[in-house]
Amino acid sequence: MPTAIAVTSPDLVLPPTDPSTPTAALVQPPDAQPLDAALADMQVLVEQHGYVVVLCPTSLPLAHERRLHTVRGILESDRIALLKLDLPPLGVAVLVRQLRQLSICDFSAGVIASAARLLTHYIHAGALLHSVTKLDRVPVSLKTHAKSWLPGTQFGVVANPEPQLIRIGAGELAGPDFATQMVIGKGQSQSDWVTTKLAPAWQVQGIQESALLADSPRWWGTAKMVEFAAFLPDISVLYQLVASVRREKCPWCGIELIGDRCGFCSAPLVPYENRVRPAGVLSHGTPMQPDS
Repeated sequence: MPTAIAVTSPDLVLPPTDPSTPTAALVQPPDAQPLDAALADMQVLVEQHGYVVVLCPTSLPLAHERRLHTVRGILESDRIALLKLDLPPLGVAVLVRQLRQLSICDFSAGVIASAARLLTHYIHAGALLHSVTKLDRVPVSLKTHAKSWLPGTQFGVVANPEPQLIRIGAGELAGPDFATQMVIGKGQSQSDWVTTKLAPAWQVQGIQESALLADSPRWWGTAKMVEFAAFLPDISVLYQLVASVRREKCPWCGIELIGDRCGFCSAPLVPYENRVRPAGVLSHGTPMQPDS
């Protein structure tokens, strides 16, 4: 069975890009499900799939986050990964779908969990906003704050992979240098700037529309907005990207990983220059060298 991908909100599950993409499980907040039911549901997921990767936005309410850690602690399971994602809501949903795609590939659960950090760098997530007075996710200058009060002023903002902020008509947002598609969530805005200006400038090859996610107005500080995320849609490209990264063993829990941190226990990967072989006949405590 594929590794289970779980989410903390049902609107983080975007429609699949192909029929083989599995859905994601939902982990309910404490006010929607008692603890014993949450434990039972998670236990079933672990038994059915072997491993569970839960994607948690950094904006997740503290009570919900505590519930997740409580469930993992009571079950005493090292097969549950809790990944905190500092992405806008639509960017989180895109990453969830990409991990759902990869979950049916021949990657181990540890590689899938640690691939989340890698794939985040390839998601360009932002929004068109009619006001930035309550925006605290991207640096906003006092001058920009003042212009936000002018009638008709609109702003283009990118939060990931690097923060950007422009006033529409007075600058351009730097986009990806690789082929992407874009998903758009429309709030209380009638602007078509994202589809008529931004997408062509970024050479987007296809646009999908989605309902605005429930957490998006709070994340961006306004409901008068259009949220967008440009992403790699092709499963073969995602596969090659993840497969091209060297795989390691976590020094703490022993699970397979890519990158510099384990997705399950969060232990950092020890740099090669700091790895020392035990002293013995063939070794005198010299640093281990990378495999050829």
